[in-house]
Amino acid sequence: DAYARMTARSLKKYLPGATVIVKNVPGAGHIIGANEVYLSKTDGLTFGMGNFKGLIFTQIAGLLEGIRFDLNKFSWLANVASEPQVLIVGKNTLYRSIKDFKQATKPVRMGASGVGSSSYNYSLMAGHILGVNFKLVPGFSGSEADMAMLRGELDGQIGAYDNLRPMIESEGSRVLLYISKKKMPQFPDAPLIEEFATPEKRSLINLMLAMAELGRPVAAPPNMPAVRLKTLRDALEKAYKDPEMQAYYQKVRLPISYISGEETRKLFVNALKQPPEVVKMVKDLAQSEK
Repeated sequence: DAYARMTARSLKKYLPGATVIVKNVPGAGHIIGANEVYLSKTDGLTFGMGNFKGLIFTQIAGLLEGIRFDLNKFSWLANVASEPQVLIVGKNTLYRSIKDFKQATKPVRMGASGVGSSSYNYSLMAGHILGVNFKLVPGFSGSEADMAMLRGELDGQIGAYDNLRPMIESEGSRVLLYISKKKMPQFPDAPLIEEFATPEKRSLINLMLAMAELGRPVAAPPNMPAVRLKTLRDALEKAYKDPEMQAYYQKVRLPISYISGEETRKLFVNALKQPPEVVKMVKDLAQSEK
C-alpha cells in the first residue's frame, strides 16, 4: 500500500494530466487482486502492484482454484524493490535458533495472511528445507500476525524485513533466518537459507531467492498495445529514477531497487521454469497442507 501510494504521487509528474487512484483489493492470498488486473481492459488505465511473487509457488503447484491468470502472460511494467525475507519469532518464545526449532516437541505455529500468500508459501518451503514441523495458521493480514505473536497465539512468521521492521525494532521478536543473498549487520547470528542447502534442496532455495528478488512488481493486463505498454514502462522508470522521489523514499525508509519491465518479465519466466523435481516438490508441499 505504501509503495503504491508513493508511486501514484510520483507517476502523475510523468503522465501529464493523469489522475492516479489507489484501490486496495485484498483476499485469497492476493488471487482476487491479480485476477482483477489480469482481466482488466488493455487500455493502460488499470495496473497493479502486489504480492505477485507469492503466486509463483501457487502457479507451479497447480493450485488453480479461483485463479484466472497466468503469470507468464501479464504485461510486466517494472519491479521497484527487492524484498529480503526474514523468519521471526516472538521474544517470549523459547526459540532462539534454528536448532531450537529442530528440538521442539510440538509444532511451531507460523502465521500467514492466507493460503497461497507469500508468507504461507515461504513457510511451507522453509519448513521443508530446515526439516522443521511448522503448523501454518492462515488468516492474519497486515499487522494482525504481529499482535498474535505478542499475545502468544503464534510463535512466528516469515515476511519482508521492511514490513516486519516495527516488530523487530520494538524488540517484540527475534530474527532467526534470512531468505536473501546477504545478511544484515544488525543480526549477525541469523543464518542465510543457503546455509541449509543440500543437492536435492538447492533448486527450491533458488526459487525462494528468486521470489525475494521480485519484491514489488507492477503488472498490467496481457496483450497491452505496444505504445501504451512503453508509455507506462517509461513513466514508471522516470518516476523511480527521479531524485526527488528517491529522496522521499529514503526519508520514509522505503528502499528502491528498480528493475525494468522487460527484466521483470524475464525474472518471472525464469522463476516459473522449474525442473520436474522442483515442480514435484512444490506440488507435494502444497498437497501436504490440504
